[in-house]
Amino acid sequence: MVTKGTRLLEALRVITDLGLPGQQQNERTALCLLALLNLTAGKRWHEAEAPMIGITPIMDWSRNHYRRVYAPNTRETFRRQSMHQMVAAGIALYNPDKPDRAVNSPHAVYQIEPSLLSVLRAYGTDAYAKFLAEWFENREALIERYAKARKMQMIPIKISEGQEIKLSSGEHSQLIKNIIEDFGPRYVPGGRLVYVGDTGDKWRFFDQELLATLGVIVDGHGKMPDVVIYCTVRNWLLLIESVTSHGPVDGKRHAELAHLFSKCTAGLVYVSAFPNRRMMCKYLNVISWETEVWVADAPSHMVHFNGSRFLGPY
Repeated sequence: MVTKGTRLLEALRVITDLGLPGQQQNERTALCLLALLNLTAGKRWHEAEAPMIGITPIMDWSRNHYRRVYAPNTRETFRRQSMHQMVAAGIALYNPDKPDRAVNSPHAVYQIEPSLLSVLRAYGTDAYAKFLAEWFENREALIERYAKARKMQMIPIKISEGQEIKLSSGEHSQLIKNIIEDFGPRYVPGGRLVYVGDTGDKWRFFDQELLATLGVIVDGHGKMPDVVIYCTVRNWLLLIESVTSHGPVDGKRHAELAHLFSKCTAGLVYVSAFPNRRMMCKYLNVISWETEVWVADAPSHMVHFNGSRFLGPY
């Protein structure tokens, strides 16, 4: 049996062999690799497995088997600074059991790339270098194939005549599609799309120049609403939150958006979008006054929370 320290050093060497950048050549990423292989110190490399495992389970596995304890708030670091690069390099697969699972789903899982598993089972043997070289020869084709598969799962959204964007699959993106293609034409005819966020790409679409002409400059840290539409006829800026991401426009979110768009020269309209009335009912007690509510399964109706006008800025 090798020691835990020795096994971690071996995993670090493998990470280097696999060509991951220097920023990922660390203990955290080594633990991710070992968890993907369920390779404890008591096992040999030829006993490596290929379980499907999520980020929190990886962190739990690291604590239980290697006594490495990470704070819960480092979960995003594991995801963004280790697993993201491993997926991009073709080392791991993302949601192989359900490719259309939403990017921000708590059920997201990873799995070691099948052909690489055979390579790593040979680590420490004379065949390892040969198998690794063969894997590298096929890696680009593997990455391209998996990228095409992921792309096929994305949701296309028509944002203007002849212009389309694609969002990561999931119920959140479907609601974004409903907002742009159903809500927009009904309530903001002729409106101009300013911003669309995505669980996989925060700035999927952003007309920065248009927003700047309205007096708003947003840096990369600004917590934008899910969709922003400018009504040119009325000079209104609609700030639309999809409840499937971070919830509706409640009192706290209303204050955040009011501050973020405080210099806007257009009137601000706050909208919470729901996929159905059943979900809307769950949030009725927190939706902020002086806001609007739209439900995708009843697109021709809106709910107005107080005030003297059906739809408009205050």
